[in-house]
Amino acid sequence: MNSPDPLEPATPPDTTIRRQPPFVRSLGHASSGIVHTLRSQRNARIHACLGVVVLGLAIGLRLSFPSLALLVLVMGLVFVAELLNTAIEATIDLVSPDFHPLAKIAKDVAAGGVLVAAAIAVAVGLLILGPPLIGLIGSWRGV
Repeated sequence: MNSPDPLEPATPPDTTIRRQPPFVRSLGHASSGIVHTLRSQRNARIHACLGVVVLGLAIGLRLSFPSLALLVLVMGLVFVAELLNTAIEATIDLVSPDFHPLAKIAKDVAAGGVLVAAAIAVAVGLLILGPPLIGLIGSWRGV
């Protein structure tokens, strides 16, 4: 039986999984990591939801393909940073369950990476979405 506690080792996977091609197994492991991050990390869920909203807004504003591509790229950057931050935090918790100043630094730096990625995404989003939104708001106000 698999334990819900991520710190306890899980039981060996079902033998049907081992019979799958390595690439399919890799996709399954990667998907599990993404699902774990979305389930366990509030900020990852927030970033994912904001990404969907921004993408919907960009499509609604009929932005050009390069603008959409750049938005998707920076949103992906933020999500990758969230995934790496989650992996780093889990690894630090495994190797250093008690408080250690270096463990704190590692976790803080990883979280800082997410913050920098999110700030870049916000800046790019404002640069791309700002002008069309200002134009749309201006047209509603009759300016």
